Amino acid sequence: MIHNYENDIVEKNMTIRLNVPMSSEGVKDDLLYADKDKICQVLNNLLSNAVKYSDRGAEINITFGKEAKQAVICVADTGMGISEVDLPHIFERFYRADKSRNRNTGGAGIGLAITEAIIKAHGGSITVNSKYGEGTEFTITLPQG
Repeated sequence: MIHNYENDIVEKNMTIRLNVPMSSEGVKDDLLYADKDKICQVLNNLLSNAVKYSDRGAEINITFGKEAKQAVICVADTGMGISEVDLPHIFERFYRADKSRNRNTGGAGIGLAITEAIIKAHGGSITVNSKYGEGTEFTITLPQG
């Protein structure tokens, strides 16, 4: 999936880190029963936004982990962040926080609404922490096995 953004990542001199903890045997500790294509769509939406709204030299961290009986996926960037005014609305259909960049960045403003719907359909949740000018972090929790 990251290779889909390789040109932008190289052009912007970005750093992408993938953090996947492994057990002592070198295999994943627990399984996540989910629709692979839909979870890939979620990660694609979040990665696309992170690349799109981050400037040259930014960092994007994708972390997989677990807490109790839940899988936790975190996508964090050092991009432009989301203002406090826009933050409560980002999961609304057709909402675009950065209206001035519509033509430059494309998109219809439905990616995060779709992302939230997919996560909820899997019995999970998605939260966001962001500070304008510093970056954004999306955290997904999904029930495990």
